[in-house]
Amino acid sequence: MASVVEVKVGLHCDDCIKKILKAIKKIEDIESYNVDTKLNKVIVTGNVTTEEVIKVLQKIGKNATSWEDSQNNN
Repeated sequence: MASVVEVKVGLHCDDCIKKILKAIKKIEDIESYNVDTKLNKVIVTGNVTTEEVIKVLQKIGKNATSWEDSQNNN
């Protein structure tokens, strides 16, 4: 069953975005992904958990948090 995972991550430049997309593509069982540069948001759809996405982004040096958590802290 596919789920939608939304994480907040710093999208500073094109190189950052390319690095993030490359890392996300390697996650197994994803159906689609999208990046919203205005909101600093990465959206991944597939058989994947928020923790998996965050772990992959942290491996490439990106500080990622659950989108819901980041909204609740404001």
